[in-house]
Amino acid sequence: MKIALVTETYPPEVNGVAMTLHRLVRGILAEGYAMQLVRPRQANTVRFSSSYSKLEELLMGSLPLPRYKGLRIGLPATKRLKRFWQRSRPDVVHVATEGPLGAAALWVACRMRIPVISSFHTNFHSYGAHYGVGLLKDLGFAYLRTFHNYTAATFAPTQAICEELSEQGVRGTCVMSRGVDCELYQPAARCEDLRVKWCGNVTAPVVLYVGRIAQEKNLALAIRGYYKIQRSQPEARFVLVGDGPLRAEIERAHPEFIFTGFQKGADLARCYASADIFLFPSETETFGNVLTEALASGLACVAYDYAAARAYTTNGVNALLAPKGAEAAFLTVVGQLAQNTELRSRLSTAARTLAMQLSWESVVHAYLENVSEVLQQQRFAMDAPLQYLEII
Repeated sequence: MKIALVTETYPPEVNGVAMTLHRLVRGILAEGYAMQLVRPRQANTVRFSSSYSKLEELLMGSLPLPRYKGLRIGLPATKRLKRFWQRSRPDVVHVATEGPLGAAALWVACRMRIPVISSFHTNFHSYGAHYGVGLLKDLGFAYLRTFHNYTAATFAPTQAICEELSEQGVRGTCVMSRGVDCELYQPAARCEDLRVKWCGNVTAPVVLYVGRIAQEKNLALAIRGYYKIQRSQPEARFVLVGDGPLRAEIERAHPEFIFTGFQKGADLARCYASADIFLFPSETETFGNVLTEALASGLACVAYDYAAARAYTTNGVNALLAPKGAEAAFLTVVGQLAQNTELRSRLSTAARTLAMQLSWESVVHAYLENVSEVLQQQRFAMDAPLQYLEII
């Protein structure tokens, strides 16, 4: 089986979707399958095909993604895609993103009668309220629903997301979970020199946020949570790993915060392991890879009870959870960690134990089984009209 993956984000871009897809590709290739990777060309593009004999790459033209510095969207080059797949026809096309390149891939694959599957990674349709275009939310999801219903199956990161998509009219949903690299992200990566750099000493509690510094991540609540901890732990420090449009504003308003910028690999692992408490207040995640990375690093985590937190953690056992959107409850559980070092220690140990069960190998095996089942059932609508894509 040859699988073509079409995505508008991939390393060296730094985000959860890019990381997830890279892990998936590596895992599939390790199982001996052939793959094609279709993605936009970046200024610092790295070709991965030179490292894998069974990987073909097609780099497409691209444009900057508005309000997402460093990300680009692929141009809908349908003729180029058609020529590529005529020369080397895949058995199935997996469209991972719903932008112009993904839509073009869906259109071409259907025209060529190649089975198509898709995945739902990001709640972009729900970001509008954070950027002053909330009226576009329903229109945005109408497009996503139509897009995914032209594919044989839609993979989502948790059963809860699958159920939400099904309730909103998306057919053929199934789970494609996420793993975590417990060799990279582990408590042993803790760096006392880094803690001294951040705090001036190694005993002060470090509160951590990792992710895009943007409105849709609900950072205002993380800041309130940090100050609640600081009221009882004056030496506490707040470290933010990542970048985004709100960074400059937050730096001006809170010069005492520590900003590291984007980190990856061993540097990111040291940041996780050198902290004590992880705050994850986002309400717009489909999964939240940073949460499982924090769990693997042995942090006491506070999150809303949905996405990865609901799928994997148990409140009071390996994390502290609050009902989604309940800010007062979120701050209450943050307060439980402020002075209770025994609770932090217990959550830390249980978090690491939980993360050790989340292997990428099992995720890849489940994905391949699901893809094979979809192909066997021949549940793709090749004869459906494609007028909604004619704008390409």
